[in-house]
Amino acid sequence: MRRLLGVLLLLLGGCLAARAESVLTRESLPSAELGRAFPFMVYLPDGYSRGDLSYPVLYLLHGAGGDEMAWTTEGGIKATADRMIRNGDIPPTIIIMPGCRGCWWVDGARDKAETAFWNDLVPAIERRYRAIVERDGRLVAGLSAGGFGAVRFGMRYPDRIAAVAALSPAVYANVPPDISSARVQPPFLKADGSFDEAAWRARNYTSLIDGYFRQKKRVAFYLVSGDNDRFGIAFETMTLFKRLWPYQPQASELRIVDGDHTWTIWSKSIENAMRYLYRHCARPRPLVVAQAKTPSARASKPPASPQPLMALRQPNTHAGEPFSP
Repeated sequence: MRRLLGVLLLLLGGCLAARAESVLTRESLPSAELGRAFPFMVYLPDGYSRGDLSYPVLYLLHGAGGDEMAWTTEGGIKATADRMIRNGDIPPTIIIMPGCRGCWWVDGARDKAETAFWNDLVPAIERRYRAIVERDGRLVAGLSAGGFGAVRFGMRYPDRIAAVAALSPAVYANVPPDISSARVQPPFLKADGSFDEAAWRARNYTSLIDGYFRQKKRVAFYLVSGDNDRFGIAFETMTLFKRLWPYQPQASELRIVDGDHTWTIWSKSIENAMRYLYRHCARPRPLVVAQAKTPSARASKPPASPQPLMALRQPNTHAGEPFSP
């Protein structure tokens, strides 16, 4: 009898474990700023559909050659988030992975990506999902060009973001090297297609950092680069850290790790980056708390018919290959 009871409990535990799953779906929203649909992947933690908590949101930006699928098919973010939440390394969270290939997350001649992010994407996420809508509920991380965008967002919008993580960020203090894709992509080109140094300097973090230091709020920064990064980003990342540290030594972290400019680094480094980020943000909390502070925040259910991830795109067999920042 005792053995039978044990078997039943084991089966019941297995059934509950099978039900306890996070959800990863591909979504989009109409963007007035882009003039087209703005695609994104959304990760909802286990328990989201069964509860009424509001969650912190991590906006995870891809690099110059990526899209909204990059962090899922190449970075394995679902398995990473599942494991870290299960182990208690980070709290349950919503993760949003927007797609904007080649935009560098700035307002350029082709895409008003920065404005679309803040005017279209963030408000839509906070309407559709039970997101914490205050500053302490927003985190931003990115790799390469996405790291460039994450650093800019932290410095330009310190009143909206609690912490930033930049992995192999393309944060060249002067101008990008000749091998960088920044020299051939729309945000930094003249009408004749040549590289526009003035456009780069106007959109680079160096144009924002002094203003960031003059204001009172401080965004926590986590910076990481491979020591053998072929684009010289280790040096540039250290340069950025050197500028941040005197003003916020308790809210700046630098890691130089072994490796080049590839997913081998990013898929591993995102774990420690997330541990750092979630030390600086709010924990999931009852929805009524968020509603009391922000009447516009409201609950919503996941889409009725989400597209299964495997039906969207098969993993890239060249995931380990770098792309130019």
